[in-house]
Amino acid sequence: MSNPASEPSAAVGASSVAASSAPGAPASPAPAAAAALLDDPQEWTAFGRPHGASAPAGPAAAPAQDTAWESHVVLGGMHCAACALTIEEALRRVPGVQEADVSAATCRARVVWDPRQVLPSGWMAAVQRAGYQALPAMDAFAREHRRREHRQALWRWLVAGFCMMQVMMYAWPAYRAMPGDLTLEMEQLLRWASWVISLPVVLFACGPFFSSALRDIRQRRVSMDLPVATGMLITFVVSMLGTFDPSGPFGREVYYDSLTMFVFFLLTGRWLELRLRDRTAGALEAVMNRLPDSVERLDGEGGFTRVATRRLRVGDVVRVLPGEAFPADGCIVAGSTQADEALLTGESTPVPKPLGASVTAGSYNLRAAVQVRVQTLGEGTRFGQIVALMESASLQKPRLAQLADRIARPFLIGVLLAAAGAAAWWWPTDPSQALMVAVAVLVVTCPCALSLATPVAMLTAAGTLARSGVLVRNLQSLEALAAVDTVVFDKTGTLTSDGLALQAVRLPPAAPLPRDVVLALAALLARHSLHPVSRAIAAAAEGADRFAAGWTLDEVQEIAGAGLVATVQPGSGTLRLGSARHARVAEDGAAGQQAVLSLEQDGRVSELARFSLAEQLRPEAIAVVQKLQQIGVDVQLLSGDRAGAVQRIAQSAGIAVAQGDCTPQDKLARLRQLQQAGHRVAMVGDGLNDGPVLAGAHVSFAFGRAVPLAQSKSDLVVMGDNLGLVARALLLSRRTLRIVRQNLWWAAGYNALGVPLAIAGLMPAWLAGLGMALSSLLVVANAARLTRDPGGDDATISRPAPHAAPIPLELA
Repeated sequence: MSNPASEPSAAVGASSVAASSAPGAPASPAPAAAAALLDDPQEWTAFGRPHGASAPAGPAAAPAQDTAWESHVVLGGMHCAACALTIEEALRRVPGVQEADVSAATCRARVVWDPRQVLPSGWMAAVQRAGYQALPAMDAFAREHRRREHRQALWRWLVAGFCMMQVMMYAWPAYRAMPGDLTLEMEQLLRWASWVISLPVVLFACGPFFSSALRDIRQRRVSMDLPVATGMLITFVVSMLGTFDPSGPFGREVYYDSLTMFVFFLLTGRWLELRLRDRTAGALEAVMNRLPDSVERLDGEGGFTRVATRRLRVGDVVRVLPGEAFPADGCIVAGSTQADEALLTGESTPVPKPLGASVTAGSYNLRAAVQVRVQTLGEGTRFGQIVALMESASLQKPRLAQLADRIARPFLIGVLLAAAGAAAWWWPTDPSQALMVAVAVLVVTCPCALSLATPVAMLTAAGTLARSGVLVRNLQSLEALAAVDTVVFDKTGTLTSDGLALQAVRLPPAAPLPRDVVLALAALLARHSLHPVSRAIAAAAEGADRFAAGWTLDEVQEIAGAGLVATVQPGSGTLRLGSARHARVAEDGAAGQQAVLSLEQDGRVSELARFSLAEQLRPEAIAVVQKLQQIGVDVQLLSGDRAGAVQRIAQSAGIAVAQGDCTPQDKLARLRQLQQAGHRVAMVGDGLNDGPVLAGAHVSFAFGRAVPLAQSKSDLVVMGDNLGLVARALLLSRRTLRIVRQNLWWAAGYNALGVPLAIAGLMPAWLAGLGMALSSLLVVANAARLTRDPGGDDATISRPAPHAAPIPLELA
């Protein structure tokens, strides 16, 4: 077992990994200390879990070494879909690696490996041999690695920009001079100055392109950096030959200005693309990094010692300061505060957390320092389940993205052949012009925009939904959701609230007490129970305590399955609330759920009131149904509840087609009928008893905070209790597919226009570089529009304000 004393060595090992993985560093095996750290079974839970386990062990249990593990790593050095395919192939060739999935959009990998055949250092070394870097996804040094990449990208961009301006200054006289204005000596001096200024661009700013191209050549493969690096090298060599030998075949013109300009444009596009992708599709990393790296744990001497979060065990007491995230699920044992649970609900309203309240991992402590006893850790927490869902979704490849991946390499080979053909065509006319035409073809046809068109938009949409409180289990479901024309709702816990609502208070003909007093007395007794009936009565009577002034209760008891009983003063009577039998009065045969309040004094029982209760339609349900119908979606209701109750809820919500008394098989049969009629159906259920129909729908929502995420069969999980998120998800999916199509049309149209112009010699290299950078940037920026509110007019699909007036009760 690990202990806190080993933390310094762990930090040293992790920093060694980070240092060896710095961008631009040579690909070499990890140091022995770092490899030993990663191979320690106690470290596996920091970035993985047992594969296929429905309830993973988490940090509190000894890692299983006789079963396959699923690990997640952050990758460095990736730029395109071809890079993702290369890493996947390198991992799958390692004995013991069972599965490998790499996402080019998130630069992350999921690896399933057998610890009996290979350890993490083994398959991470395979990634390094392929020319890339791998870091544990849950490691703090992965964030430092990302920041270092950003800093180096910024420095390369600044060097390229400064040198470009200097080279353009030296090239400007040649552009503006008339024949005879510049002497040969002056023109040659300007060329030499441009060559000197271009050297930092070639040797430093172009470093990532050249290192990636050399890696491709050594591995006998092709990626998107190979044609770009080839173009850069050709341009520099041709210009250098013209500088060294002005009277030679390449001495007519030099292209240092074109070289520095298109390097600057490419680096600008890549840097902005990196920033946009981190901001729009970086929800996964933001969620994973919510847990603190370390926390203050109560030691045996009554003090607090800061230890790594992964060293916590069930039963530990930790101190969480204001502004920190709770490291585990637990209960507050000292202090009180408020928490931000937006991760679970999508709503950032602070939640009071008094002494004894439960707190969830990943939520933020907002007000005061509290002490928390750890109850659940790691994958057993709801936070752990959310991270697992988002990790899985981020590495999935939608159908359109898989198509782009399949054509990426053949397309790149075609680019190289097209460039060679263009050079051959132009060579007899002008060798220098022939090579620059080839450069323009190489640069303008780079399929970066094509490979990013689908995954960036899908991941941005998934991240936006996650921030709203909807988790996407399967990226392909967004494509299916966009085509939905029918939404089928379950009733209980979906269209209706989880609890009951008081519908009517009926007094007997000779009521001994006024209505307000009766309701206040019932609430006074009901507050001693957590039963849904009691909670509904107590909620309906909120603020009516003044009518029960002078009344007191003693010896309150709750009888399971019957109700509440207490001694009431004045009069030393017995007050009962519950079933008619429990209240010792006659049944009245009324339909629906009832509770009876009675008072027994001197052996005589008086009925005070009967309370009619029913499920309460969610306050936003009517607006959501109307919104769906407005956008052309048919809404239906299927429920296993009584037909009368189902029809009442359907009529209240504005749903024309409703069916009650349905078994799960009946729901599935109805779903099949709709599908056979050509409808694309989305099913919205509570996720607890609708497994078959959720699995059978084209796309499904599991609704409600009580959904067991690990077992849910749905495609999307609504974390909070706002039904409006279903409509917002549907609207966002339609916007996502529109943006994906726009991106694909742009990528195809850009290549269709740019390639003929480049082959015809009408597109200089700098313009090709600008077009390539802008194409990738436009795709990412277009996807970034999905971060804005997906639901249009929030007022049409949001719940009423909390202070809205209550629905008046019927008085009989």
